[in-house]
Amino acid sequence: MSYKIIGDSSTDLNDTLRKTGNIEIVPLTIQVDDNEIIDDESFVQADLLQKMKASKKALTSACPSPEAYMERFNHGDDIFVITLSSKLSGSYNSAELARKLYLEENPEKNILVIDSKSASVGQTLLALRILQLEETGKSFEEITKDILQYRDEMCTKFVLESLDVLQRNGRLSTVTALLCNTLNIKAVMTSTPEGTINRADQGRGMKKALEKMVSAIEKDMINPKEKTLGIAHCNNLERAEYTKNLIMNKIPFKDYILVDTAGISSLYANDGGIIVAY
Repeated sequence: MSYKIIGDSSTDLNDTLRKTGNIEIVPLTIQVDDNEIIDDESFVQADLLQKMKASKKALTSACPSPEAYMERFNHGDDIFVITLSSKLSGSYNSAELARKLYLEENPEKNILVIDSKSASVGQTLLALRILQLEETGKSFEEITKDILQYRDEMCTKFVLESLDVLQRNGRLSTVTALLCNTLNIKAVMTSTPEGTINRADQGRGMKKALEKMVSAIEKDMINPKEKTLGIAHCNNLERAEYTKNLIMNKIPFKDYILVDTAGISSLYANDGGIIVAY
């Protein structure tokens, strides 16, 4: 049977994943002042970062419509949809509504909508896992059971150069963001099992914060030899490579994948941000 993985555009891909032909991306829309930016093949990261730097207002995004998801449900027998955490975006609810509406007319179709409880490279790891399971000939039911367990065991952490965007969008208090930015304190943020964001640690300067992040990963990592490390970076491949080496030298992951951030992940990670999932 044929299959298709549909990710919202927070699912950051590299060239290898794009070339599989089995992954389609449904774009979110970014609003920066009067500029509407579609997070699709036309997205230019440098342009978004420049507009974000110039803006002083809240930066917003809009999730895909149910119709945008439904248009892509015809492209395979088994459909797997991967969305941003439902605690951070309406993308999951939109995809789930699309699934229900589509199945009313096409009850024979297999469609799984996955709330990643993560973002960016966390969604990438879910897509990679599904690709690997499909290659082994697993059934839709077997993949569903496996991928949901994989999702529940996955964790996402990130370190940002600036907390300005998170503060402007109401994710952090103004006082916390101001203190961190003024004192050059870089917060180590982590996902929760529910898909929200908590602060796990902090360090003075980016290198110290990345070291703190690695220590946090060491504490909660289970069976790394069986898992793939995912790293996303916003416009800083050198820092991503540094982070990868820092982690792989201490934790024996089976493999790793590096991706640059597309629009939505760039919006929140901001220039120089590092996101890690495992």
